Amino acid sequence: MSSTLFTPYKLGPVTLRNRTIRSAAFESMGKDFGPTRQLKDYHVAVARGGVGMTTLAYAAVCRSGLSFNKQLWLRPEIVPGLREITDAVHREGAAAAIQIGHCGNMTHWTTAGQMPIGASTGFNLYAYTPVRGMKRREIEQVARDFGTAVRTARDAGFDSVEVHAGHGYLISQFLSPYTNHRHDEYGGSLENRMRFMRMCLGEAVEAARACGMAITVKHNMYDGFKGGIEIPESIEIAKVIESFGVDGIVLSGGFVSKAPMAVMRGLIPIYTMSYYSPLWLRYFIRWCGPFMIKQFPFEECYFLEDAKKFRAALKGPLIYVGGLVSREGIDRALDSGFELVQMARALVNDPAFVAKLREGDAATRSACDHRNYCIARMYSVDMKCCKHCDNLPRRIVEELKRLP
Repeated sequence: MSSTLFTPYKLGPVTLRNRTIRSAAFESMGKDFGPTRQLKDYHVAVARGGVGMTTLAYAAVCRSGLSFNKQLWLRPEIVPGLREITDAVHREGAAAAIQIGHCGNMTHWTTAGQMPIGASTGFNLYAYTPVRGMKRREIEQVARDFGTAVRTARDAGFDSVEVHAGHGYLISQFLSPYTNHRHDEYGGSLENRMRFMRMCLGEAVEAARACGMAITVKHNMYDGFKGGIEIPESIEIAKVIESFGVDGIVLSGGFVSKAPMAVMRGLIPIYTMSYYSPLWLRYFIRWCGPFMIKQFPFEECYFLEDAKKFRAALKGPLIYVGGLVSREGIDRALDSGFELVQMARALVNDPAFVAKLREGDAATRSACDHRNYCIARMYSVDMKCCKHCDNLPRRIVEELKRLP
């Protein structure tokens, strides 16, 4: 079968020059909830490196949806800075997307400006903070915020938005029985748990169509632990997402507050993570991290066999993400019926990876070894490959060498 990798693809109203997308992996390159020159330079480098579309990661739709100080808060004040990025990406021949979402319970008062809110009241061990269940008026307002965020993204020159409905963030917290313990119309049955998602997608899709933008949704195939969403229920959710007429569904998995490595796979360097963490958290990670963070071994195309189950059940466009590090793996995903593929770590290692795929042969492979140094530091510093770092501390170097 001939490869479709370097054939154009029409994603809603925007045409991509090939089938590759830089996935929305958190860069940690913002400042004061806005863009920086570093963020611009990285995405321009990826665009220059041949990708079809690059995605700025995880922009909060409102203040309460922020998890980190280096995260984007999508609001009119940062439109000029974002427009500089989209204009520069377009000059390199790539399309520009931005992921929008709300972190729900994974934040702190100092970042969100209020007590963290979520589907239900409780305590989040991941963020070490109490959480308040959302009131109906807050649910309605956040859903409207998704529509507002889409319109702001269009003002900033983006071609597409990706609604984050997975990984244990707010929409996912409503969907999952692990985090949704409500007894009103937003909890209990799957139909009730999907109600908030329907509201958010209704606002976002309507805004995207009015603005002439493409819209995709990141969706969990499974949460990654007992008591969470499993594939049969997830397929039913995906059918509802598809019914909104979105331009693509990104099939991912994992719950960052419970099974973070189910999302990314591979071993996590615990000492490295603790080294880049705040002092109050450092020793907790070193002592408890090995017991709290379940490890999932890395293999290329690690989501593919499960994603095929969704391909068989759905009719609309699907986007594959998860462990793509070679031309062979990318072609395997495209040949399995997926319209597009997303990558992150291969492009952190080398922003020009896609161009090298085009210039090379089918054996071309990323130099990323998935020891996940980039992940261990990205929430505290920025997302950067260890192979681009000079003078790393000796213990970090030794830890990375020990990882298989």
